Amino acid sequence: MSTLPPSSPVRLLLCDDHAVVRAGLRALLSSADGIDVVGEAATGEEALAMAAHLNPDVVLMDLQLDGGMDGVAATRQLTARGRGPRVLVLTMFDTDADITRAIEAGAIGYLLKAEQPEELFSAIRDAASGRGALSAPVADRLLNRLRSPRPALSAREHDILAQLARGLGNREIARALFISEATVKTHLGRIYGKLGVETRAGAVAVAKERRLLP
Repeated sequence: MSTLPPSSPVRLLLCDDHAVVRAGLRALLSSADGIDVVGEAATGEEALAMAAHLNPDVVLMDLQLDGGMDGVAATRQLTARGRGPRVLVLTMFDTDADITRAIEAGAIGYLLKAEQPEELFSAIRDAASGRGALSAPVADRLLNRLRSPRPALSAREHDILAQLARGLGNREIARALFISEATVKTHLGRIYGKLGVETRAGAVAVAKERRLLP
C-alpha cells in the first residue's frame, strides 16, 4: 500500500446497502476538501468489483450488507491484495465482536455513524496516509479489553463451542456431551461473556476469527 502524496485528493469508494445513506454521505463528503468520491457500492461483491477498476485509496465500508458477502468478508478480500485500498469501517455497531472481526480482517479504522463530519473527514485522510482511526467509544472498548482481558475458554467450553459450530441446539449438545441442558446453558453464558458476544452466531463467528475452532 503506497502512501498518498499530500497534494493528491483521496479517492474514496462508498459501500453501504442503503441508497439514502450513500446519498447522504456523498453530499456530506462533497463539502470536504481533498476527498473525491469515485464510486458507490451497495454490496460487498460490488465493492470488490468496483475497487478493482476504480483503484480507490480508501473504501468506506459498512459492516451489515445485503447479499452474500458482509462488510467483514469484503474487507478481508480487499486488504488481502496487499496493494489494495485501505478499508475504513463506518457502522452503527460497536460490539466487541464486530470491532474484533473488522480489525482482524484488515480494517485500518473503525468509525461509528454518529461521528461528527470533521472527524469523518480527518479519519478518511488519515486512512489514505496509512494511519489508523477509531471512534472514541471504540477506542475505549479496546482499551478496556486490553486492561481486562477475558479468560481463556475451558476444555468443556471448547467442546460446547465445537458442537455449536455444527449447528446443534442445546438439547442436541447435551446429548452429544452427556450433560444436562441446564449445564449447556450455563456454559453458553460463560462463552458469550468471554467472547464478548450475545448470540450463538456471534460466538461461532468470533471463535473462527480467533482460530478457536478446528
